[in-house]
Amino acid sequence: MMLATILVFIGGALGSLWRFWWSGWVAERFGETFPFGTLVVNVVASALIGLIAGIVLRVGNTETAAGLQQFFAVGICGGLSTFSSFSLQTWSLIMERRWAAAIANIIVSTAVCFASVALGWQASLTIHF
Repeated sequence: MMLATILVFIGGALGSLWRFWWSGWVAERFGETFPFGTLVVNVVASALIGLIAGIVLRVGNTETAAGLQQFFAVGICGGLSTFSSFSLQTWSLIMERRWAAAIANIIVSTAVCFASVALGWQASLTIHF
């Protein structure tokens, strides 16, 4: 249990730092009229969690699979994925009566992140153990 806690802690710290850096970097370049930074980190986290989920299912050693799951899926992806930020930003767009941007954010984020999970999963199939 201690190892799992450490793996999630370190992974979460890394994921949170990546979210902070990437979303800020994207926002600086593309502006903040649409939550592009949040979209980018959600897509990356979705692809990564799909990749890890696909790998974890194929790893024979359950201890290794658990460690991968804890560090990458729970830790890094949990720290990186900003679905709560997505929800808050969408709510803010609605409160500002920016209906088109809110609907676009919901549709684009959902569709692209779902596709990224599928892509990550498919990419995991190319990895040989």
